[in-house]
Amino acid sequence: MSNPFLSIVIPAHNEASRLPPSLAQIDAFLQTQPFEAEVIIVENGSRDRTYEVALDCAGEYPYLSVIQSPNNFRGKGLAVKQGMLAATGDWRFICDADLSMRIDDLVKFLPPESNGYDIVIASREAPGAARVDEPEYRHIMGRVATFIIKVAAIREYEDTQCGFKLFSRRVAEDLFSVQRMNGIGFDVELLFIAKRRGYKVKEVPITWYYDPYSTMRLWDDSIKLLREIWEIRGNWRRGVYG
Repeated sequence: MSNPFLSIVIPAHNEASRLPPSLAQIDAFLQTQPFEAEVIIVENGSRDRTYEVALDCAGEYPYLSVIQSPNNFRGKGLAVKQGMLAATGDWRFICDADLSMRIDDLVKFLPPESNGYDIVIASREAPGAARVDEPEYRHIMGRVATFIIKVAAIREYEDTQCGFKLFSRRVAEDLFSVQRMNGIGFDVELLFIAKRRGYKVKEVPITWYYDPYSTMRLWDDSIKLLREIWEIRGNWRRGVYG
């Protein structure tokens, strides 16, 4: 397929059990849409059969391709970067494998909703958003991360860390070509650069369904996020991003 309208990029780490049902939902959604799409799974350092399961699914869905990150290179940011730069769509969508946002909500991101915007990001905190079955402690962890980001990096957005984001082709090729963060800070890095490049960003409130298998750790991840934000700001001052 050459130049599809939409590319869906799914970073996958130990997702062998969740990929098949999530891909079935994505396929059901795409069958109702008038545009052509591709789906790219980027397997990243899994200890289970994620890669083999993804290859099996590629045999079922002709628009699906699978990339495997190099050995000893891990991190969601790396997987997303690989997928976004391999994508060929006019619009490129990061999609978590757990589908904690219903895939049908993708229509809220695409044209005409995205007209005039370069990036559209899902928000669990914007007015109109809802969280389903989320424990209070998990919400507090998310708000701590948001507070750190607002103070140290970007004040404009209520939720930079949600795993569903849409980029236009031009902006994706620009931002992901200069992305450096492979870990928790890659979302902040992309939006930090986007703001300074003058790209237009829209937040879309979504209904988000809590995943009990989340591996987020409050103190460890907060410290790591602070370190990566410090590195991002230093990269910008040194002209690393061009």
